[in-house]
Amino acid sequence: MKSHQTTQTMKPATAAKKLGVYLPATPAEFQEGVVTRQELNELQADPPAWLEELRRNGPHPRPVVAAKLGVSISGLARAGVTDALTTEQIEALKQDGPEWLEKERATQAEVRKETARIKKRDAERAASSDEPGR
Repeated sequence: MKSHQTTQTMKPATAAKKLGVYLPATPAEFQEGVVTRQELNELQADPPAWLEELRRNGPHPRPVVAAKLGVSISGLARAGVTDALTTEQIEALKQDGPEWLEKERATQAEVRKETARIKKRDAERAASSDEPGR
């Protein structure tokens, strides 16, 4: 007996998130339809010109903006950056080096340092609890 397999689909917003692009900047046919898992894989493997252009020049969604600036999404919000930014705008921010950006980068560096410390501590605890005789 053969099982019936349904095609997995996702909303355009989900697909845009997985592709790392800003949904309102995508073509209308992408925004209005549904995307199958196979279509998503094809877009990732062989991106069309519109997708390459969005990835290169934006506008970029907040997670991408935050990553390019080296800050958290919360840091963007604290600074009042709520809109999607283009690559050119991101580069201008990096060049200007506003005080909020330097502060948020320092905060992000501290968070990463603390996360690494906790991970190391937990690994050491796990290793010591695996020792024989305990």
